[in-house]
Amino acid sequence: MSILIIFICILIIASMIFIWLASIYNKFQNYIIRINEAETNIDSTLRTRFDLLNKSIDIIKANTNTKEEVLNIIVKLRSRKLSNFELDRQLYEAINEFQKYKEEYPELKNSEVFTKIDISLNESEAEMVAFRKYYNDIITEYNKMVKSFPSNIIALFFKFKPKLYFDGKDMSDDDVKDFKL
Repeated sequence: MSILIIFICILIIASMIFIWLASIYNKFQNYIIRINEAETNIDSTLRTRFDLLNKSIDIIKANTNTKEEVLNIIVKLRSRKLSNFELDRQLYEAINEFQKYKEEYPELKNSEVFTKIDISLNESEAEMVAFRKYYNDIITEYNKMVKSFPSNIIALFFKFKPKLYFDGKDMSDDDVKDFKL
């Protein structure tokens, strides 16, 4: 009888440990799904911004009669594969150049298409700010689980690594190099 009680106690304790492990693992999976969702939203917004800037090249050329190369950054980005960090940085520079043309050539404001692109770029900036914040909030919670006990045991076992924040910097930046994986 006592062996049966000991066996039942061991079975109950093992079941509780298994349920706890499954719960922590599922939490990690939930964060990973949310991170992927946020990355998809960021990627979509970056593509939209790229497309808007790409469309603006012909409009700027047509309305300014400039001989110089317009939005060189966008032309160079067409054939390159970049991380979202680097793409965001490059698009930010292109948007600054776009704004420069808007200020230097007031006749661009008369173009309805140019004005729509300008409005859409401003809206996309607001979206990017929101998506970055959402992404970074999820990363904070995920990284806390990876680093804190006892969930770090599960992270170690399943090889969950800390993730970088979306700050618009690529992996070669000095601040990012200090981040240990």
